[in-house]
Amino acid sequence: RPARLAVVALGTGTKCIGQAQMSQSGDVLHDSHAEVVAKRSFQRYLLHQLWLAAVQQETSIFSPGAEQGKWILRPHIIFIFFSSHTPCGDASIIPVMEEEAQPCRPLSPAPAPGARVGSGLQGNGREAEESAASPLAKKPKVNPEDSAQGAACPLAPGAAEHSATMCSPVQAIDVHRTGAKCVPGEAGDSQQPGSKYHTVGLLRTKPGRGPRTASMSCSDKLARWNVLGWQGSLLMHFLQQPVYLSAVVVGGKCPYSQEAMERAIIARCQHVLHLPDGFQVYKVKILQSCLHFNHSRRAVEDSQLPSQDKVVPCGAAISWSDVPEHPLDVTSNGFKQGTTRKAIGSLKSRSRICKVELFHDFLKLVAQIPAENLPGTLRTHRLQTYWEYKGAATSYQEAWKELRSQAFSSWVRNSRDYLNFT
Repeated sequence: RPARLAVVALGTGTKCIGQAQMSQSGDVLHDSHAEVVAKRSFQRYLLHQLWLAAVQQETSIFSPGAEQGKWILRPHIIFIFFSSHTPCGDASIIPVMEEEAQPCRPLSPAPAPGARVGSGLQGNGREAEESAASPLAKKPKVNPEDSAQGAACPLAPGAAEHSATMCSPVQAIDVHRTGAKCVPGEAGDSQQPGSKYHTVGLLRTKPGRGPRTASMSCSDKLARWNVLGWQGSLLMHFLQQPVYLSAVVVGGKCPYSQEAMERAIIARCQHVLHLPDGFQVYKVKILQSCLHFNHSRRAVEDSQLPSQDKVVPCGAAISWSDVPEHPLDVTSNGFKQGTTRKAIGSLKSRSRICKVELFHDFLKLVAQIPAENLPGTLRTHRLQTYWEYKGAATSYQEAWKELRSQAFSSWVRNSRDYLNFT
């Protein structure tokens, strides 16, 4: 039977708020980078699918699991994440190769075989902060598209070998700079000239020109989700296994390195052991599309006349989920777009994907399921706050503890004050 593809969630965005603007009520969207908006949109979709299965007893992507009150994905349903740009942080530290040492172009790669998919998850990434931090604009002889891969999509087996025999070895003369800042406790960047400017593999907070943020880089968050799953801690109450991505696809014609992507998302966690049953360091496929994203910064700049204004990233973030009620959500500065200063803190200022709104959607699901059909983690505890419900997802919290202790000990964690709302 041919695969059916469907977009189930989408996010756009390039901004995140400073630490001083964070809310202890869970009603402000702290991180509006596209990858995070897409992930939260995806959680809305999963919540609706669980409601269909557990409450309505209708067709859903889930089927009953072996444990009481738990659900598993139906066979042959997989999720693929598309990002129009390389994630900020470690994955954006990409070698820049010396063109003068390369007498011939790499051979055109064959397209990677298509993956069989059941559903799609889409994210529209940001480029502004990364490109602003890059030193390449002052070096006209270096083409930022010629990254370590030297191609707009991964080389097919054999093409890499053939290319290597026909072209002279190339050297990395620099790296694409990331504006993401090393977190306290990490070794820090050497900031030496050229290719040794950055230290790879470190945890970083989001880039930006404003006040420093507490939000971790998208590279770091993708690595975390690749171990703990994309469902988050709350939905883990209802799931027998985490929801992992089968593939991450990055848009074409942007700086890209297969080695950097695999290092950032998989290799940094590969040594992590003693994870609870169902959790693993997932071997997600990482690919680059051969197609150019038509709405990327570069595509827009190339289509402009010299007399037109400079291209700047949009301040708004767009969330869309495949749900029947209010699928679209547009935010700015962490609040629903159009929120006045006077309305800040009111119900109408909240994004549908902020923590407290997703928490309330989760509580509605719990309330509609008979107590005898609830999973054990929700029947044996008297839970009230967001913090308590997250903590009661014991397998998820055990996995997160192992990941922090073995790989991400310097991860910036918000205090309990930011998670104690109801």
